[in-house]
Amino acid sequence: MGSKIIFYTILKPISYLPFRVLYLLSDFIFILVYQLVGYRKKVVLENMRNSFPEKSEEEVAQLAKKFYRHFCDLVVESVKGFSITRKQLIKRMVFENTEVVQKLFDDGRDIIVAGGHYNNWELCGFAVPVSIPHTCIGIYAPLSDRFFDKVMKKSREKYGLVLCPMKKTKAYFEADFGQPKATFFIADQSPARSKNVHWMDFLNQDTPVFTGAERYAKMYNQPLLFLGVTKLKRGYYTARFELLFDKPNETQEHEITEKINRKIEQQILTSEEFWLWTHRRWKRKRETS
Repeated sequence: MGSKIIFYTILKPISYLPFRVLYLLSDFIFILVYQLVGYRKKVVLENMRNSFPEKSEEEVAQLAKKFYRHFCDLVVESVKGFSITRKQLIKRMVFENTEVVQKLFDDGRDIIVAGGHYNNWELCGFAVPVSIPHTCIGIYAPLSDRFFDKVMKKSREKYGLVLCPMKKTKAYFEADFGQPKATFFIADQSPARSKNVHWMDFLNQDTPVFTGAERYAKMYNQPLLFLGVTKLKRGYYTARFELLFDKPNETQEHEITEKINRKIEQQILTSEEFWLWTHRRWKRKRETS
């Protein structure tokens, strides 16, 4: 089945369903994904065992089950993004401590905002341009399927977010949007190459992490904030801004990178089931000479 047919006959119509119906669909998807298919269950269980060596097999299994329920909610909430209204966004993703962002905007300062694959980062991306004054720039990796890349980009940008392909990051940093801009980095991606990577202990494992947020913060001396998302209940979230570094050029090497990832780690340890455990975070090992 082609991408266009899938989108127009399945995904787009489903996106118009009320949330209460979508969560019934999520419950059905959970049975398929977790109990029947076991989508990436081996990866999830391995990630959890290595991250929490103190947990028993029963505890890991219970955590995995909680994660898959949340993961299926993410699937239907992401599909809802194709038709979600501004009113629904404001109701379901509430931003806190926006005063710190407003102050930086009033001072005419561009900012960098870092976060992770925790809770609903997609919904957060939709909603953030509605909630802060900066022009919002999201760094992303284009999809290999050109049609889906086009529709996803159009959907994500409909309320003001500007998506920047990773390869054009520097050009977007130097572009003039007529007002201060906020550039968003998802910091817990798995780096494909050893260049511009920092290795650190993360969830009890030797982990390669991107240094992009730190490099650009120092290159342009922009304040760096962390945006943490908390799940209140099914379909409702809060996202809180926290200023981590007002003067990044005064920090030590990798200090910013370490701090961002420690913030992500803190979130995970608070509510472990809400991180993206299907992600092959530790597929690379440190090269030894």
